Amino acid sequence: MIFKGSAVALITPFDENGKVNFEKISELVEYHIENGTDAIVACGTTGEASTLSDEEQLETIKYIVKKVNKRIPVIAGTGGNNTKHSIELSKKAEEYGADALLIISPYYNKANKSGLRKHFVAIAESVNLPIILYNVPSRTGVNIPPSLVADLARNVKNIVAIKEACGDLAQVTEICRLVPEGFAVYSGNDDSILPLLSVGGAGVISVLANVCPKETHDLVTKFLEGDIEVSRKLQLGMKALIDALFIEVNPVPVKTAMNLLGFEVGELRLPLAEMQENNIEVLKQELINWGFELKGSTSLEF
Repeated sequence: MIFKGSAVALITPFDENGKVNFEKISELVEYHIENGTDAIVACGTTGEASTLSDEEQLETIKYIVKKVNKRIPVIAGTGGNNTKHSIELSKKAEEYGADALLIISPYYNKANKSGLRKHFVAIAESVNLPIILYNVPSRTGVNIPPSLVADLARNVKNIVAIKEACGDLAQVTEICRLVPEGFAVYSGNDDSILPLLSVGGAGVISVLANVCPKETHDLVTKFLEGDIEVSRKLQLGMKALIDALFIEVNPVPVKTAMNLLGFEVGELRLPLAEMQENNIEVLKQELINWGFELKGSTSLEF
């Protein structure tokens, strides 16, 4: 298994010129390792991968791999809606030393079940790294059905896990029922980590962990250790903050939150832009309610 616990879907910080801020990435990596994060996902949805150039994406993956230096797994987001392009990125990520790949279902194209299978198999066969499928139909327009997940899990040796963000616990339960033992199911929804764990999940790939790394790690770890009550209290206690972190499309609120907390992670890339003022106020209040001190500005320029 690639990891158990909490993997952060790491934001990509930008500097005052709008370029990837590698010095800030270094700070964030150390922050996560110090606070118990169990793995780092580089260049996923939260990392604004869709607006990074290939050069930026690969340099970011390479830098994070080097900085982490095998202390925890680094999972590279190399999926997309062009199979050939995903293969090229995946091979480079493997060359740079990534521990695993996160491969989203191809968005916009709306491939049928046969096309989805061929897409995932082609990428898997191009590398030796373990692969985590990523199902997020609200963004891609396509759902990976449980039967296909089970098929890939049983017949493609390096497809070993799925990040499930369909928002349907019945579907997640069916996946857990169908997949072979050892195939990891990770939550892709911070508001339902504990329910997924209860049907056999192994952890979460988390947006929340950007701002609450220790608590997100503890939520999973306590459950897996049998301390269900502490895990439950953490899940319910953070629910309002999680809602605020998704009050607008991810990663707009979480990057805004990190700026408010003084991390100075810079602007969003268009077409993502600043939050609406009323939503910022909701986010501020929930950060304060959780016990954070607001040290920074909502300004996305430094």
